[in-house]
Amino acid sequence: MWYVSTRGMAPRVDFEGALFSGYAPDGGLFMPEELPQLDRETLRQWSALSYPGLVAELCALFIGPELIPREDLNGLIQRAFRRFRHREVVHLSRLRDGLNVLELWHGATYAFKDLSLSCTAQFLQYFLQKRGKHVTVVVGTSGDTGSAAIESVRGAKNVGIIVLLPQGHCTKIQERQMTTVLEENVRVFGGECWGGRQGMEGNSDELDEPIKAVFADVAFVKKHNLMSLNSINWSRVLVQMAHHFFAYFQCVPSLDLHPLPTVEVVVPTGAAGNLAAGCIAQKMGLPVHLVAAVNCNDIIHRTVQRGDFSLSDTVKPTLASAMDIQVPYNMERIFWLLSGSDSQMTRGLMEQFERTQNVRLPEELQSKPSPVLPGPCLCSQVSRSCRGCWTEPGNSRGHPSPGGKGDVLHPDAEE
Repeated sequence: MWYVSTRGMAPRVDFEGALFSGYAPDGGLFMPEELPQLDRETLRQWSALSYPGLVAELCALFIGPELIPREDLNGLIQRAFRRFRHREVVHLSRLRDGLNVLELWHGATYAFKDLSLSCTAQFLQYFLQKRGKHVTVVVGTSGDTGSAAIESVRGAKNVGIIVLLPQGHCTKIQERQMTTVLEENVRVFGGECWGGRQGMEGNSDELDEPIKAVFADVAFVKKHNLMSLNSINWSRVLVQMAHHFFAYFQCVPSLDLHPLPTVEVVVPTGAAGNLAAGCIAQKMGLPVHLVAAVNCNDIIHRTVQRGDFSLSDTVKPTLASAMDIQVPYNMERIFWLLSGSDSQMTRGLMEQFERTQNVRLPEELQSKPSPVLPGPCLCSQVSRSCRGCWTEPGNSRGHPSPGGKGDVLHPDAEE
């Protein structure tokens, strides 16, 4: 499997190259050169698999046995999920009237990013041990990516991690998850001056600016063996595809129906990594409709609804800090998919956005059937938006999931 940049100006790489690169040298994001198409029989076989089994099948498709033999890959996936609290790793809770919630919070930090980062860290260490190398991971975070990334590599001898966070803009729990890890390979810095801004009053978008500038200096990155674990990294998107397959198989009673029924998947989103994963699954043949749910920082909603990919005047802080994002960098992957892998069009859109922060999608993109539907703009106080949900009496765990009466459902989102 080969990977190409969404901007079309960088050499193609294999999975190992995409894993260690983060951004492509031309500023784009890596995507598979070709997407495998899954027939009904493959979907039927996959429908019987556990969540870890699905992750292994997807990773086998996109990594290849020449890089990680299947037996080694199975072992890496098994080790990645051994700290998860639920025996299924991921669990579907059934609510009322056909509504279901996919529980992605059973990892070490209670963030859905534990799933993809635990696997990505295993892949990293596999290649590093094989090559006898060391890398330093640089992560900007509004909370959940930082703590999940730290947990995935803490204590690793061949991986160091530097986490940058906008001070005062993470939850107290997440801040403590990051700042209380006493490991030699972990460094956490609270941001008071990022991107030339003194006394930063901003957000994770402002952290992304200097990080992207660092990774644009290819010689510096190579000299210091730097890489990123934000959702620019293809490996995270790859693992997140399993969320959509697992949810579909849990919701559909039979794969013998003709045509296969469609499942609507509502994705609370910030930087659109999980959304991009769903779009790729869709392109591979999974019958899902994706609905993007955002808070008042609604650039994705405006882009999907009317082609308005532009920054608002300010980022408004909400209780869902991981969704307080105005630069959803994985939309670049979605534009590339929607344009039919047109790297020239994608490069033009993204370079214009980087110059002006204001892009109107061309008519030829807006006129195509969108893989994503505009969803609800959740109110800024997220805890008020999802009260009163109950699990069905037959819920296998016998108690309300978050979102049940007396609980608060905070949507997961990605950086």
